[in-house]
Amino acid sequence: MLSAILLNKSYSIIRPQSKSTIPEQKICENDLTSSATTIAMTEGKWEKRWHPLKREWVVYAAHRNSRPWNTGLKDLSRKNAPEYDPGCYLCPGNPRVHGAVNPMYDGVYIFDNDHPVVGMQAPEIIDQADTSNGLYLRKPARGIARVVCYDKRHNTTLADVSVEQVANVFKAWRQQMKEFESNPAIHYVLIFENKGEICGVSNPHPHCQIYATDFVFKFIETEMEAAADFKKDFGKNIFEEIINREEKDKVRIVAENEGAIAFIPFFARWSYETMIFPKKKHTTLSTMSDLELDQLAAIFQEVTQRYDKLFSMSMPYVMTIHQAPVDGKGYPDYHLFIQILPPLRQPGLQKFPAGPEIGGGNFMSDTLPEEKAAELRAVQL
Repeated sequence: MLSAILLNKSYSIIRPQSKSTIPEQKICENDLTSSATTIAMTEGKWEKRWHPLKREWVVYAAHRNSRPWNTGLKDLSRKNAPEYDPGCYLCPGNPRVHGAVNPMYDGVYIFDNDHPVVGMQAPEIIDQADTSNGLYLRKPARGIARVVCYDKRHNTTLADVSVEQVANVFKAWRQQMKEFESNPAIHYVLIFENKGEICGVSNPHPHCQIYATDFVFKFIETEMEAAADFKKDFGKNIFEEIINREEKDKVRIVAENEGAIAFIPFFARWSYETMIFPKKKHTTLSTMSDLELDQLAAIFQEVTQRYDKLFSMSMPYVMTIHQAPVDGKGYPDYHLFIQILPPLRQPGLQKFPAGPEIGGGNFMSDTLPEEKAAELRAVQL
C-alpha cells in the first residue's frame, strides 16, 4: 500500500549543498547584544541546585516567572462560610456516614476515618504467592487512618485561631504518636494536612489526617539514606548541617524563635516551600516537651499568617510532618521537621508539576528561594 502511494506522487530529492556553495555564517551584532542582555538578565537567576535530602537536581529559571500565561488565573479569595455548617460531617453534633454522630466538641477532636485508605480490618490477600521474581507483590493495606479536627468552627484555620489552640493541636499529635509507637503493627506515622480546594481537600472544616502504616513512606526512606551516606562521608548530621547553613546564610530564614526555625531551603522545589525545625533534635513529636511544642507551634502559625497576608487570602498548602519510623529500630540521626508546600507561585497562579516533574522526576522552579523568603520576611504581622 505504501509503495502504491509513493508511486502516485512525485518527490524532489533534496541533496546537501557542497561545501563551496554553503554561505559563510556570520554572527550578527544584534545576536551578540541579545546574548549579553540574556546573560545580564538571568545572572544569579538561572542555575541548578542539589537537593541533599531528595538526592536530585532542582533547576531554577527565575527569569521565566513573568512569561505570558494564557490560561485564566484562579480566584482563590476566601469565601464567606458560616461558623457552623449543618451539612458538614466534621462540625460538632453532626452525623457522619455509617451512623456515627460527632460529640459537641470544643477543642481538638480525633476519630477513626470513616473512609480509611488503610485499616487493620483490610482484607487478607488470598493468594500471596509471588510468581514474578519479586516484580508483582500484593499485601493487605494494613494500618490506621484518623481525622484530627482542629477547632469546632467551620470557617477558621490554624492561622486564625489563638497560638494556644495551635499548640493544643501539636500536643494532640504528640499523644497520637505515643499511642502509635506502642503499637507493634505500626511502622510509620504520616501526619498531613491538605488545605484548600486546589490541594484536593474534601471538606473545608479545619482538619488534618493521620496515616499510621505498616510500611515507611518513600520520602522518609530517601531522607534516611541521604543522612546515613552524609554521616559516612563527612561524619556529620545532614539535618544539623542544613540548619547551620541556613542560620549562617540568613537570607532564606522566614521566622525564628528560641526553640524553632523556619526557612525556604536553598534547594526548595516549590516557590514558597518552607521547612520548620525544632532546634533541638527529636526523631518524633513524642519526645518533645510542652515548651518545645509551644515554640514550634508559634513558628508554624507565624509562617501561615505570613502566607495569608502576603497573598491576601487563606493560603492553600500541603503540610506534612517528617518523622523517623516507629518500628522500634531507633533512628538517632533523624531530625523531625514540618514541611509546608503551597502550590502557588504567584497570587492565583498555580505551579503544575508537569513533564519534567512527573515524567522526568526533577523539579523546574520559576522562582528563587532567596526572593520568596524576602517577600515573606517583609510581611508586617
